[in-house]
Amino acid sequence: MSTLVSESLLQQVLGAFKEQSVSDEPAFFTAARQQAFERFEAAGFPTVKNEEWKYTNIHSIINKPYALDVDVDIEGLDFSAGEIPNLDAYRIILVNGQYVLAVSELEKVKGLVVIPMDDAVDEPAFQSHFARYADKSDNIMVSLNTAAFTNGVFIHLKKGVVLDKPIQIIHVATGKEDFFAQTRNLVVVEPNAELELIESFITADGTASNVHNKVSEIVVKENAKIQHYYLQVAESVSRYFNHTEVYQEKYSLYNNYNCNFPGASFIRNNINVRLDAENVESHLYGINLTAGEQLVDNHTVVDHLKPHCESYEWYKNITQDKSTAVFNGKIFVREDAQKTNAFQQNNNMLMSDSSAVYTKPQLEIFADDVKCSHGCTMGQFDNEALFYLRARGIGEESARILLVHAFAFDVTTRFSNEVVRKYVEELVEECLRTN
Repeated sequence: MSTLVSESLLQQVLGAFKEQSVSDEPAFFTAARQQAFERFEAAGFPTVKNEEWKYTNIHSIINKPYALDVDVDIEGLDFSAGEIPNLDAYRIILVNGQYVLAVSELEKVKGLVVIPMDDAVDEPAFQSHFARYADKSDNIMVSLNTAAFTNGVFIHLKKGVVLDKPIQIIHVATGKEDFFAQTRNLVVVEPNAELELIESFITADGTASNVHNKVSEIVVKENAKIQHYYLQVAESVSRYFNHTEVYQEKYSLYNNYNCNFPGASFIRNNINVRLDAENVESHLYGINLTAGEQLVDNHTVVDHLKPHCESYEWYKNITQDKSTAVFNGKIFVREDAQKTNAFQQNNNMLMSDSSAVYTKPQLEIFADDVKCSHGCTMGQFDNEALFYLRARGIGEESARILLVHAFAFDVTTRFSNEVVRKYVEELVEECLRTN
């Protein structure tokens, strides 16, 4: 059942929440929603007056009506755009955030629980972790999601379980009328367990304009490991607010590989990692190739709360046409986080005089026995190098790809999954050829 009224998205979501009927959700769930709604109602959508949204104007996105709670129709849907050649994985299909079991490929795996968020409220792990981490951030879009999300999945990997192959989530956007969808995911990986999670974002043919506000909370318990990929290959009619909140316990490892390609007209990624125990390690890698009038904004926070931890962050942006890339990376080293080792680097290549990059690497250190560094580089496409290659018989297209390859692919060599690495590198080459 969809709701569509002639007013702004802000008026819609406020009205929809106040008019919703009393549900049979548990008290802790209802309380979390109510508190989040009050925070959002007081603040409203962010504007460019907010420092965190200075270069990311969402006025044109939210100043129009959308259908809410759109019914999902999976008949005839094609998911092939999200498939990765030669990848052997358990597959989960989320259509506008709704877990569609009928088209997912997830055999029963001992020690693995995958269920819709609505069905997870009685799970002890869900009750222990839902809305405990992301809602402490300053991102008001999280409050909106907590108050009114309708779909998503709960993934729980039990203690000591090491999956034999990755889980791939294919997020499909589809609908015949403009719609707004909110997805909430919770991933809990118990001690000594290991998970590889690959998320692909696609748009079905003929889909109307759509906006997604997605929040994922990820809990990495003691000595657990997660390799996490974001592969954004949606179409221009799709726009995304993605917030990922990661909470790590001692001896755990979390790696995030964030890849965005020409297509979705607006992407805002917030990735926050909290290292809240000793001997924790985390790595964040990003490859962003933009085109057209696309805007891709990546905001990251790596918060070192305890001593003897290590973080490594490396983002690269390649902008074409009139596109814009934003990078704001923050590293905090708290007073108790002695012996921290933290590194951050952002490199940018502007391939068009009309494209733009806004970058703000930040490092705040409150401890005195640490090893920390950060840096940023900005440059245009090297036409002299292009001339050099062409003078040696290499065609212009191939020469451009070689130069971008040299710039970007030292990051993809850090990918732990060789199949995904090859797929991403081929996508970069394909997007350069078609642009």
